[in-house]
Amino acid sequence: MPSLFCHPRTKDRRFRRSIGGLALLLACGLHTAMVGHAAVDETKPYVVYEGESGPGRGKHIVLISGDEEYRSEEGLPQLAKILAKHHGFKCTVLFAVDPETGEINPNVRNNIPGLEALKTADLMIIATRFRDLPDDQMKHIADYLEAGKPVIGMRTATHAFNIRQDSAYHKYDWRYGGEEYPKGFGKQVLGETWVAHHGRHKHESTRGIVAPDAAGHPILRGIADGDIWGPTDVYTVNLPLPGDSEPVSPDELERWKTILQACWRAFDETVAMARGKALAKGPRGGGRELEKIVEHVGGATASYLTSLGGKAKPGNEDDPSKAFAPLREAILTTLDAAVRGEIPPRGPRGGERWTPRYFVRRLAWHDLDHVWEIEDRLG
Repeated sequence: MPSLFCHPRTKDRRFRRSIGGLALLLACGLHTAMVGHAAVDETKPYVVYEGESGPGRGKHIVLISGDEEYRSEEGLPQLAKILAKHHGFKCTVLFAVDPETGEINPNVRNNIPGLEALKTADLMIIATRFRDLPDDQMKHIADYLEAGKPVIGMRTATHAFNIRQDSAYHKYDWRYGGEEYPKGFGKQVLGETWVAHHGRHKHESTRGIVAPDAAGHPILRGIADGDIWGPTDVYTVNLPLPGDSEPVSPDELERWKTILQACWRAFDETVAMARGKALAKGPRGGGRELEKIVEHVGGATASYLTSLGGKAKPGNEDDPSKAFAPLREAILTTLDAAVRGEIPPRGPRGGERWTPRYFVRRLAWHDLDHVWEIEDRLG
């Protein structure tokens, strides 16, 4: 489907489209193919999708875009159309708008007109990043939140606001230090503010795996393992999670341990199978001997454990099942402590520690990578 605003492959983040231009597209008869039943008024810088039949009939969702990285000004209109057409919700989509030109411009951080629509909203979906809105606009968001109505935050909403200190709504700032509302909107409403990228930023994607004891949760109705995938990574959170946030379940923790123990067995069995056999060299004559591979895996595992917040070293035995036994026991113990939130998110020098999920993924991959190396070199 043609894009309404910035094409996702455009490299120029200043690329803009005006509400007037969108109205022109509708006037040219493209509304059926592109936006369905969107009500566009050139004097009002937002789009309304009137709901059809469905469970959402009579309910109003306000979707607030305004980030310069993930194209929320494209994604939220598409989501709104789905919610209106297939589920019956009335959806109002708001945009960051240049007040001088009237153009949608996500780089404009201080203007999202139309927030008064929140007065009749049953749900707010927000996908903004570092906005510094004037008080008369922030008031609508604050009033909505104070009314206790539901919120869905998407992607950069953990750091939705970067509000000046002289604002009456400075407490919503992502770094707010006051004791009454620490870390602002992200921490207090969504459970976490901006911390860091989880994993290797711009090199990893995200696949949604359902926690074993969460399969019956209403939010997962109709969704199976792997149904959700995105080409971007996710954000780091600090443990323990606040309030009623749901932490790693005991079943998920046991699943991690089972995965690691299976990888360890595979490594030990492969090393035992390769004892006394020559490993083929690489095309240039390179490649570690078996003993050096075992030594490398032990050292790397100890280093990974330090990144999680634990400490142990492998022994000197030739058999990794014996040499690595204390190290592996320390891993399982440290995982338990990390999941319970007993390990600070930063080390003694201020460096950020690995999350348990990333640690398990990284360690399991590393062990199996060397299992495959040994098998390949054995021919």
